[in-house]
Amino acid sequence: MDEYPEPVLQSAAGALDPRAELSEFLRTRRARLKPEDVGLPDFGRYRRVPGLRREELAQLAGVSVAYYTRLEQGNGRHVSTEVLDAIARALRLSDAEHAHLTHLAKPNKKKPAVRAQQVRGPLRTLLDTMDGFPAVLVGRRSDILAWNRMAAAVFGDWAELPAHERNWARLVFLRPEYRDLFVDWDHKANDVVSQLRMDAGAHPDDPRLSALVGELSVKSEEFRRLWATHDVKEKCHGIQRLHHPLVGELDLRLESFHQAGAHERMLVTYHAEPGSPSEEALRLLASWGTDVTRAGAGMPPSRTA
Repeated sequence: MDEYPEPVLQSAAGALDPRAELSEFLRTRRARLKPEDVGLPDFGRYRRVPGLRREELAQLAGVSVAYYTRLEQGNGRHVSTEVLDAIARALRLSDAEHAHLTHLAKPNKKKPAVRAQQVRGPLRTLLDTMDGFPAVLVGRRSDILAWNRMAAAVFGDWAELPAHERNWARLVFLRPEYRDLFVDWDHKANDVVSQLRMDAGAHPDDPRLSALVGELSVKSEEFRRLWATHDVKEKCHGIQRLHHPLVGELDLRLESFHQAGAHERMLVTYHAEPGSPSEEALRLLASWGTDVTRAGAGMPPSRTA
């Protein structure tokens, strides 16, 4: 198992603006709903905006149009939890979207922590014992904090990368080999951005997060497009389909667990169905020993001293 300090990113010129983020989030959520979705009449050609009008959303939430308009313009000071709950119900937000709305409307005034995200010894030991399947500890900003030998065999030997590049968003959007690794790259990219949006809502003053978003926005058109959708979700489980350069197709089940006492960190595991070709492929990778980690996702060979 490998564990490295948190990547150090350059500070951005400014933090993300919670008021602007709140405005855009509400506008995009409202635009995706049609009147018939919420039992309202559709006036066809007379409708001048996509989705619901502000007055329709205000009616559904039980608030005045003026109040909701101020909120959508980012001016909703001291908004109550009850009002946010009503708006979330009217917009049919998911649990993750509801939490994101609350973070944006009632931002945390605490200064972001700048110290490295430490990995406890017992957790490192746990990762070491998970030798039959990949396991990765992911922190805030999608930073990859620690991983086991099988994760390196499947995803590439991250020890060969500079510390600041050990980040899922950077890997997915800036390294071409990860486009080949993920069978459904578009889905993986959307998951990464959606989770990063969750982090941005909870920590708008995080300079490292602002720097990461700024860099990716400059370097990746796909990232800019996905970031502009304001979609948020928390990836907890699902199927991860990979095309490994050595063993071919891998269909792995992803399960994730928040770390007790450090909710922003998540232990992500990948396992194959018993008796499946993917299980045999993982077993084959494990039998090849440490050399296979260099082939992982087509990462560069080990640096010489």
